[in-house]
Amino acid sequence: MRIFRPVTARVVVAAVLAPLVLSGCSGQGGGVAAAGGEPVAGGTVTYAVDTEPVSWDPHVSTQDLTAELQRQVLDSLVAEDAEGKFHPWLATSWEVAPDLRSFTFHLRQDVKFQDGTAFDGSAVKANFDHIVAKDTKSQFAASLLGSYTGTTVLDPFTVRVDFGTPSAPFLQAASTSYLGFYSPKTLASDAAKLGQGGPVDVGTGPFRFVSYSKGQQAVFEKNPDYRWGPGAAAHTGPAHLDRIVVRFLPDASVRVGALNSGQVQVAKAVPPQDAAAVKTTPALKLLTRAQPGGNYNLWLNGSLAPLDDQRVRQAVQRGIDLDLDVKTVQFGQFPRAWSPINAITPGYDKSLENAWPYDPALANRLLDEAGWIGRDAAGYRTANGRRLTLQWPQLSANATQQGRDILGQAIQADLKKIGVEAVRPSLDVGAYSTLVYGGKANIVDLSWARFEPDVLWQFLNSASAPAKGGINATFLPDQQLDELTDRGRATLDAAERQQVYAKVQQRAIDLAVVVPVYTPFALTGVSAKVGGLGFDSDTWLDFYDAWRTP
Repeated sequence: MRIFRPVTARVVVAAVLAPLVLSGCSGQGGGVAAAGGEPVAGGTVTYAVDTEPVSWDPHVSTQDLTAELQRQVLDSLVAEDAEGKFHPWLATSWEVAPDLRSFTFHLRQDVKFQDGTAFDGSAVKANFDHIVAKDTKSQFAASLLGSYTGTTVLDPFTVRVDFGTPSAPFLQAASTSYLGFYSPKTLASDAAKLGQGGPVDVGTGPFRFVSYSKGQQAVFEKNPDYRWGPGAAAHTGPAHLDRIVVRFLPDASVRVGALNSGQVQVAKAVPPQDAAAVKTTPALKLLTRAQPGGNYNLWLNGSLAPLDDQRVRQAVQRGIDLDLDVKTVQFGQFPRAWSPINAITPGYDKSLENAWPYDPALANRLLDEAGWIGRDAAGYRTANGRRLTLQWPQLSANATQQGRDILGQAIQADLKKIGVEAVRPSLDVGAYSTLVYGGKANIVDLSWARFEPDVLWQFLNSASAPAKGGINATFLPDQQLDELTDRGRATLDAAERQQVYAKVQQRAIDLAVVVPVYTPFALTGVSAKVGGLGFDSDTWLDFYDAWRTP
């Protein structure tokens, strides 16, 4: 993704980081769109996306799209390339303490925010302190800072970030736009407006956020003063493009139609059924890449009846014909999943593949053993006059993403065959958040892009409870999972991490707190006139090196 800066900027950390530089993304194909010839300066690329940010502030929001779009505005301390290797960015070098409780960063001295403010150690401290502040109400970024205890400005361009417990995954977290940097002036005067988007969002990035029209589009324009691209970029000066226009087109047929007609040059989330047509159209290209981190999973709330009974959870897990459902609905574009994380994520446990196949006979036996032996007129199981019903809400704004609404119907049909009713109300973000984060939903479905096995800590450690800003939707504290995921955060030894995270994945499957469904792939349609566009380590599009021919 980026050219290397001088080796001297990386020598300090090479020995420490080697265990974390685990490649798994090679061979995915379609990673970069390459129009013929050299990069062209100028022009506009219009990017059609399938959803719209609920909040534009990655310090607060959990949305991938928010992080992807604000990547154009907010830079990070370090960069992670598509192979999981770390490179300098706003920091030229860094040291990691042997106990993994502090990270010292040496900062570039030529960086300015888009409002003219100098980027320095005080800006790092202001942003990290802002993220963990209670008033910020961070829904994700604060969890990436984990046991953060503070940032010390050692001199204007040297900072030490401290943690209360070992924090091996911090470098990866520090490479994301969730921990990107706003101007301290913006934080002081307009922090409450950052989620609204537009010119108030001031960073150091290659593009300025110039306007936002809700339900229609957002516009980003080149920052002409940009000279500090991340350490594996194809260039270091200002972006090639003059402008990025993001259009919100939730209807998949409209997005693909706009791509075919040339109204847009990049289309996010090409439907699986349209992937082959886009791939074979001469004027288009299809960029594909597996999304690292969490698969699209069903997380089962083990604190709430009837899933507080492990037998019922196991019945749900084994009563869904995932091979057939995923293949049919996703047209073979996404592989069926066996673990909560996918095969390109460091720490993946391959031994889980085919270890828990579809088994409706076992599912029925488990439900009988759990006491759900009655049947009502609709064929659903009952016990003590109650129907075996699971609440599985869907967020209305994301219902059609990757065909998950249709896939959900197939899963509902499978569960009905074993006598389980799964109810899927479509809710707005307020009602959805109240139900899900309040622990009142039986099933929560989500995927989570992160090129780090520490995503398992976020999914399964009891300290990652939603009430604390985490994403552990199992609501089932488990001492073994807590100990294992904490151990994963306390070492950089590759072999130990592999062993620890394999045990975590196996434990999650054995407890039946998760039903891995499929590995999401980015399916992005791109005009053949666009070059230099590629994915970062989290499978988000990076427009910094992109250009467009006439």
